[in-house]
Formats: sequence, C-alpha cells, structure tokens
Amino acid sequence: MIMTSEREVYVYIQLPGTLETVPAALLRVQTLPDGTQIGRFRYGNRYLERPEAVALDPFNLPLAKQVFEFTRLKGIPGAVRDASPDTWGRRVIEHQLERGVADLHEIDYLLHGPQDGAGYLSFGLTAEPPAPKRQYNRIRQLSELIAAAEAIDEGRPISMPLLDAFDPGTSMGGARPKATIEDENSLWLGKFPAKNDRCNLQRIEFATLDLARRCGLSVTEARLQAVGKRDVLMLKRFDREREHTSQDYLRFGLVSGLTALDCGDSAMDRERWSYPLLADNLRRWSEKPRADCAELFRRMVFNAAVTNNDDHPRNHALLRRQKGWRLSPAYDLVPAPLLSLERRDLAMSIGDYGRTASLYNLLSAAGRFGLSMEEAQEEINKMLATIRQWREIFFACGVSVRDIDYIAPAFLPECFFLEAPRKPYNRQTV
Repeated sequence: MIMTSEREVYVYIQLPGTLETVPAALLRVQTLPDGTQIGRFRYGNRYLERPEAVALDPFNLPLAKQVFEFTRLKGIPGAVRDASPDTWGRRVIEHQLERGVADLHEIDYLLHGPQDGAGYLSFGLTAEPPAPKRQYNRIRQLSELIAAAEAIDEGRPISMPLLDAFDPGTSMGGARPKATIEDENSLWLGKFPAKNDRCNLQRIEFATLDLARRCGLSVTEARLQAVGKRDVLMLKRFDREREHTSQDYLRFGLVSGLTALDCGDSAMDRERWSYPLLADNLRRWSEKPRADCAELFRRMVFNAAVTNNDDHPRNHALLRRQKGWRLSPAYDLVPAPLLSLERRDLAMSIGDYGRTASLYNLLSAAGRFGLSMEEAQEEINKMLATIRQWREIFFACGVSVRDIDYIAPAFLPECFFLEAPRKPYNRQTV
C-alpha cells in the first residue's frame, strides 16, 4: 500500500542590494497515495518582519502570514522552480547521485542544485543558510569541463571534483552542456559544444544574438572563447553584478515567463503559452510595462522571422533589480532550419491565428502590446531591413559558409510573407 509522504526544504534569499543571505520560507511537499503532490509554502515570521523583505512572486506568493498551496509543477511554486537546475543541471545531479529521474523528488533537485543558481534563491535542510561556497571555474578549465560534459552525455564516470565544477547549471539554458565561469570580474555562463552537433551552434547562437541586438532587441552580452579548435559561447549572467567593495556578487531575482503567465509546462497548460497573454501580465509585473511590452513584441517578431521555435515560456524571464521587475535581456536565440515553406509555428501563440509565424499573425494582436497597427508595422519594417542582411552579419561573426547554408532555411521563409486566410483558425482567446 502506497502511503502519504512529505518532504520539506528551507528557501533562502540573498536580500536585494546586499550580500546577506537569510531564511525566507519553508516549503513542504506532500505526496498523496494517488501520486498527487501538494506544495505548501509559508514565509517565516522573522522574514516578514524585515523592512527589506520582498515577495518571491508578488501575485502568487505575496508577503503574508498564510500558507500558499500549489499542485502544479509537482507542488513547487513557479518562483521556486525557476531557481531549480535546468535540464542539463538535472542530468549532472543524476550523474552525481547515481540515481535516475524516477528515484528523485523535486526537492532533491532543489537541495542538490547549484548554490549559485539563477536568481537570488538557494535551498537547504536547516533554518540557517550554509556558509557560501565561492570557488568559481576559470577560463583555463574549459578544456576539462568540455571533456567532462561529453562523459556525462555518454554516461561515463568522471571524478567528483569535475562533477562539482558544474555546480550544476542554472534554470536558463535548457539541455545544452554548460557551467558558470568567472572571468574579467564577472560571471559568465559557458555553453559547450556537444558531440552530436551538426554545426557550430555556439558560433551560430553568438551571431543570432548579434543580429537581434542590431534589430533593437535587448540581449544578453556574449562573446566566444576558443578552446583548441572548438568554441565556447560565453554569456554574461545578467542576474549577477560584482559588488564594488568586495570580491562577491549581488544577486537579482529571476522568474520565468512560465511563472509570469501563472501556468505549468504540461500539455494542459499550453493554451496559456501566449505572447499576448505574457504582455498582459507584464502590465502587472513590470515597473515599465509600456517599454517591456514593446520589447516583447520585437522578440516575437524576431523569433518568427528567424524560426526560433524554442521560444517556450522558460526561455523568457523577468529580472528583479532594486526598483522592481523588468523583462530580462533575451537569451537562447537559435534558428531552426526547418524545410516547410507552407507554415512555421512558434512554441507560443502569437495572435488571432494561433502559433503561426507570419506577418499577418504578428500584426493581428499589436494592440495587446500597446502598439497601433502603424507602429507595429514600422517596428517590423525596421527589423526586416536588418534581418535581410543576416548572411553578411553571420559571416562577419565567423560562421562558416557551410553552416550559413545549413541554417539558411530558418530565415524569412516564404510562409512568413503569405497573406492571411479569410478567417482566423485556432483563434487565440487568452
């Protein structure tokens, strides 16, 4: 007979604008005999008494003396799940513990995740946070880290010091092998090549970020680091900032678009995966909603024009600095070289015609982003003028002719310019 079980974890926060980490809340997750998981989150009284206390989620976890219950995301509140390791980090943890996915609870991933993970949260089993561990990887270790990532990918054993060096991933970046690197008094996320890559994805992503920046998007700072004959893509961590009087880093809050949309990642939740709905929620979250909604519109246009169809809500984020929440810089922009010329879909709904990546669909919901039809068309025209030069820009970024030809079907396909059908199909209502 399957019995009810319960796991718990303390949630710590590095207070905004300080280097002080304090206990903020206790999360208990109860697993019922039918497999349902119920999370119960409560802020600590001492935390609530702090004048500098901030809500982890101002809408689903406001500062209050009450227990908040969750069943979505296996009972883990979205703002907490966003500080959990990503797909790659979970593989590292499974490798460290020599246990499979079926043997691990979501609490295990929180407890064994990186102490320096995304945002300003960390986790533990005691009310007081453990002493911080501040030993970062360096550029000189990249060759070892790449070799270790390949071993993990192939299921081969590696030494514990190398496993610990991955510390294991952040919630940004998905399944690609990666590690945090300290260089030039900043923290960077190094994304490594993988053995089954058909092209130099690091250089292609670097060039795509450069193209997006030229299109007026706010994107994460990036550079390439040569390691032998291979490249590592270095992405500056926008959730960290060096504190001037010490050797440590201020940490900024981070929540995913999934949390801002107040939905999960199961098939049942995907009707809420919507750019217009995310814009609606930015009006609640953002301290500068007009600017952030216009920025989100540009990102949606860019993703449609270059077929970045991995634009799911976890690949959008909000960043909390001193004054409040703002849309974070864009990241994980990688074109997908699909061959279909009749229709391309993004992961999120765009407008009246569902997920269809086309001009008519992009314009159909312009008002939801605070733009008139004329303003939206002007934004699109400026971006297209730049995107049409993508080959020259990629070549200047060092992308090979072979890789340019491989990725070419992703850019401005014929279906992007087709006229709208007579009436919307799969009309987006949220």
